[in-house]
Amino acid sequence: MQSMPDMSYLMKLARSPAGQQLLALLQQNGGSDLQSAVSQASAGNYDQAKLTLSSLLSTPEAQALLKKLEETP
Repeated sequence: MQSMPDMSYLMKLARSPAGQQLLALLQQNGGSDLQSAVSQASAGNYDQAKLTLSSLLSTPEAQALLKKLEETP
């Protein structure tokens, strides 16, 4: 089982240039898809939330940003 990352590490990723670009990308179109995923997860519908996020993160731009985040120490 994979351990949960430290919150300070997550904040570091979110504040990084790639993290900021990814957040901006996810919030395009008013962030309705991102908000939908959060609502789905809050309601316990994790499979649907995962599907919604997968579609948001499957674009080439999002994939490039995710790769940059993976390389962040």
